[in-house]
Amino acid sequence: MNKKKFISGQLADSASVKQKTIDACTEAVLRAESLIVASLRNRGKLLFCGNGGSAADAQHLAAEMVIRLSHDVRRPGLPAISLATDTSVLTAGGNDIGFENVFARQVEALGHPEDLLIAITTSGNSENIVNAMKMARAKQMKSGLFSGGGGGKCRALADISIIIPSENPQRIQETHITLGHILLEMVERELFA
Repeated sequence: MNKKKFISGQLADSASVKQKTIDACTEAVLRAESLIVASLRNRGKLLFCGNGGSAADAQHLAAEMVIRLSHDVRRPGLPAISLATDTSVLTAGGNDIGFENVFARQVEALGHPEDLLIAITTSGNSENIVNAMKMARAKQMKSGLFSGGGGGKCRALADISIIIPSENPQRIQETHITLGHILLEMVERELFA
């Protein structure tokens, strides 16, 4: 294997997906910004969830809201929680009510109508994410989706869907975190700049 060619090919593929994302996702990102701003202005909080690398993205984006993204924007912390970080809740839930219910149970316990669930899933078909989105609906919460491909089962459950135009989970995750940063910086600037 030509390693230099492999590296350049991977970076070119990532850049190509991001270029396609401009046309495919810009309007959805603008709608998502409005949804998040409305939730926060209504004293709501953001609940993020995801599995694996998407769990890491959920934790990362929740931290950006609590702490800050832009160093030139002075603001208070914003209410955001990653549902993928409490190991006691995740392991008790997995053991007692099934892993497919670990996020839905937290949405049931923590969610209110003014809150917003943000689900991150490359396939859109993870059962625990689908169930969390169904619970958000039952709690009269709005939900946003970061996904890829066709958006899977979650697409029909989301109020706003940001669907990366790729089937490759690596490219989808790379673009999720890029758009997550862009989206949350827009929110931060809309509220405080």
